[in-house]
Amino acid sequence: MIEKLLLVFGATILGVLGLIHLLFTFFTNKFDAVDQSVSTAMKKTSPVLTKETTMWDAWIGFNASHSFGVLFFAGFYVPLAFNHIEIIQTNWWFSFLPMAFGFCYLVLAKKYWFRIPYIGILISTCCFAIAVILINT
Repeated sequence: MIEKLLLVFGATILGVLGLIHLLFTFFTNKFDAVDQSVSTAMKKTSPVLTKETTMWDAWIGFNASHSFGVLFFAGFYVPLAFNHIEIIQTNWWFSFLPMAFGFCYLVLAKKYWFRIPYIGILISTCCFAIAVILINT
């Protein structure tokens, strides 16, 4: 069952990237601006949307929620593919969703992020695309 391995491998890559992102968000300065005055300004100003938060808190919250989304995706698809591949094989939605999810993240990674997440997401999305072809042909 190569499609099972591809789905598990692709989702695991995303899960690892999400976990690293979460750890970097809360336990390192990796997402701080190189120019410290930018981080300081972010901590002192609010977005136009609301005065109930700062740009810094919104930045941290976005990064954390982004990490959790990818972790939950991986946490759902790894055991689903590993233990219940027949659900994915017999349901169009469950077979195409990983590829669509990966493609959306791939577009974001290409436009807004940097090489390491882009390469990881590209590998993951390729795994999902091959799996969806194998499942649906």
